[in-house]
Amino acid sequence: MSIVTLVATVAIPLIFAITVHEVAHGWVALHLGDPTAKYAGRLTLNPIKHVDPLGTIIVPFVMVVVSSSMDSGPWAFGWAKPVPVAFHKLRNPRRDMILVAAAGPAVNLAMAFGWALLLSQRITFDPGLDLQGDLIVRMCLFGVVINVLLAVFNMLPIPPLDGGRVLAGLLPPQFARALHLVEPFGFFILIALMFTGVLWTLVDPVRLPLMRFFLRTVAGTA
Repeated sequence: MSIVTLVATVAIPLIFAITVHEVAHGWVALHLGDPTAKYAGRLTLNPIKHVDPLGTIIVPFVMVVVSSSMDSGPWAFGWAKPVPVAFHKLRNPRRDMILVAAAGPAVNLAMAFGWALLLSQRITFDPGLDLQGDLIVRMCLFGVVINVLLAVFNMLPIPPLDGGRVLAGLLPPQFARALHLVEPFGFFILIALMFTGVLWTLVDPVRLPLMRFFLRTVAGTA
């Protein structure tokens, strides 16, 4: 696969998945009373505004290099620069924190649905299509895969992931404060889960049925 094909297949869905995810947090926060993301210039689809040098470039690159020597093959994860949200400015901080946090994963699922619909139209337009070789098909497939993965992964109840913030908003205040104490260690917990394989045990029971739904039911693939 040429570099141009690789960029078109992977980069476009990935950039949209990460960028729109972050914008969704800021957009919902804005409509719930917090304009922090707007004033910071983060309510934009310009991906450059959302790039985190460490999480978007360095960590994924290092993880691909390190994991390439493992039996499971190369894999990586990363993150964009979080959209700033001042939760105390929200009209109903505990309730609205849940809505702001859930907005990112929700929009990823919406994008997965959109990519699946586009894939369905592509297959319908050309029934004899080579599903393995067509650029648009590859892009749509990756769009579904990456958006489902981001939605499910981010809803893990581990701060600072979105699921951790949702859980904090649902718990009684004293338990929510205890959960916030875990946040400085969240990154290390995720790394440990990844390298021990426990992460996929947690993610796959939700990720795989969602992917089957989007690819088989929505897109109509075999």
